[in-house]
Amino acid sequence: MTDSLKLPSKPCALRVMPQPSDANIHGDVFGGWIMAQVDIAGSIPASRRANGRVATIAVNSFLFKQPVFVGDLLSFYADVVKTGNTSITVSVEVYAQRMSATQEVVKVTEAILTYVATDSDRRPRALPVLD
Repeated sequence: MTDSLKLPSKPCALRVMPQPSDANIHGDVFGGWIMAQVDIAGSIPASRRANGRVATIAVNSFLFKQPVFVGDLLSFYADVVKTGNTSITVSVEVYAQRMSATQEVVKVTEAILTYVATDSDRRPRALPVLD
C-alpha cells in the first residue's frame, strides 16, 4: 500500500488519460508510452526557455515508481533545473489519480531529460539571454 499524495500546487505541463491501446492485455500501461509523454511534457518548458525549437539529446535518469493503469489520470509537472549555452535540463514528475472512489494520488514516474536549442537547420544554437 502506498501513501496517498496531493497533486503539486504548481502549473501542470500536460494531463492525459492512457487508453486501452496504450497498455498490455492486463491493463498495465507500456513504459515506452509513459516515456513518450514525459518527453512531450519536458519539451514544453524547454521550448519556452529556448524561445523555439528544441531536440531531446539525453534521458539522464528515468524511474518508474508505481504502475500506471488504463483509466488513470496522469499529470506531468516539468521544470527547468539547469541551462548551458545551448542545453536545457528539465525535471519531470508524473502523478496518477486513480479513478476509483478514493481518487488516490500516487507519484508514478520521475525523470531528468536534456534538450538542445536548435535553429531552422536543426543545428545547435545559443539560448536567448533572459531579461
